[in-house]
Amino acid sequence: MKASTDFHVEVARIQSAIEKHLGMEEQLIFDYSNAESNVKLNLITVNPRHNQSFLFHTVIGLDKIDALNKMLSYVKSYKEQESSFTIQWRVIGDKELHTSYFRAKNMYDALDKLYYNRDINSIAVYSIVLNPVT
Repeated sequence: MKASTDFHVEVARIQSAIEKHLGMEEQLIFDYSNAESNVKLNLITVNPRHNQSFLFHTVIGLDKIDALNKMLSYVKSYKEQESSFTIQWRVIGDKELHTSYFRAKNMYDALDKLYYNRDINSIAVYSIVLNPVT
């Protein structure tokens, strides 16, 4: 009889598959929390250039592995599902203007990803553009 796969090994394998598919090894944070009787997974990206983090996507699964499998499915198809946005912004008190790119359903969703887990008054947004479909 085949032994079942170790839970932690399976979690690490799927997380690694997500990182590799996105080409973002060591730039992702897998933030798990309980959502009623389910597991909520927020996938957060960290930009190494300006050391800011943004929400990439959120899924809810029956357990950690189910949530990870849903996230893996999403990262394999998100470019076909969502529009591309460019946001120019700066941290309040900083002079440097930054440009970040988001995939989102609409501009409000893109802004939610930019402002995820931070005070709305901490970032000034200068422009948000829906990028042409290519």
